[in-house]
Amino acid sequence: MADFLLRATAAAEGIRAVGVITTQLTDEARKRHQLSYVATAALGRTMAAGLILASSFKQPQARVNVRIQGNGPLGTVFADAGADGTVRGYVQYPHVELPPNAKGKLDVGAAVGHQGYLYVIHDLGYGYPYSSTVELVSGEIAEDVTYYLATSEQTPSALMLGVFVEEAGVTAAGGLMLQVLPKAANDEQLIATLEQRVANLKGFTPLLQAGRTLPDIFQELLGDMDLQILPQRQMVRFHCGCSHERMLAALKLLGEAELRDILATEAKAEATCQFCNAVYWADQPMLEQLIAELATASV
Repeated sequence: MADFLLRATAAAEGIRAVGVITTQLTDEARKRHQLSYVATAALGRTMAAGLILASSFKQPQARVNVRIQGNGPLGTVFADAGADGTVRGYVQYPHVELPPNAKGKLDVGAAVGHQGYLYVIHDLGYGYPYSSTVELVSGEIAEDVTYYLATSEQTPSALMLGVFVEEAGVTAAGGLMLQVLPKAANDEQLIATLEQRVANLKGFTPLLQAGRTLPDIFQELLGDMDLQILPQRQMVRFHCGCSHERMLAALKLLGEAELRDILATEAKAEATCQFCNAVYWADQPMLEQLIAELATASV
């Protein structure tokens, strides 16, 4: 089944729910970046979180950047997600592997680091992007994004993220977010009920592996609360907007002198996209053309 995002409301629109299946796009990221098991889990969780955060945007060109900078061996974990359902990302040190934690699961918290910062940047496609920064709570990503939502956006939320990866690849990945909106924020019993039900789920990917669908999960959590599942399923995918043309434009920014030096010493230039690992080349005629364009522009 293709990856998709589904939205729902409950409690007379006092609760907002967003679920996303990201199995295929997480596996594509794993292959592109040759990620270790724990790096796959970290990036997969972060990309799912980015898609969930971007789902609240009204503008189709709007995007959100989620950057996790912890003190663990993975270094930076970064995801860029759009309201259009596209996402991309990378891990600074993608080949790091760690032993399982005490529960026998991938130790994402130790790999990311228990200390550090979560940076979230919203770019609506107009005006200036705005950013928020919070300290990491655990490095497990779901808890950190939940803390960001509570402190920076003042929205009580429950967030579950998961990635199950085997030797053959990613077999289940995605996330689920429940938010109590202002009209229901003072209903303490409702909030307590939601917290208990989320706690009883005991993970997101086990549900997917058991064959549960997003509507099934919504029904279990909110079925007795006037659940309304929106009919539109938004397809989501790994996508990077890099191109050979953009690579050449970036080379021009180096300036004529630097390009002449590259031409004299290497006779070609190579660039690898940090987000998707695509490799682009500029051969000798291309470099000569760029130098000629810069020389003409300076006259």
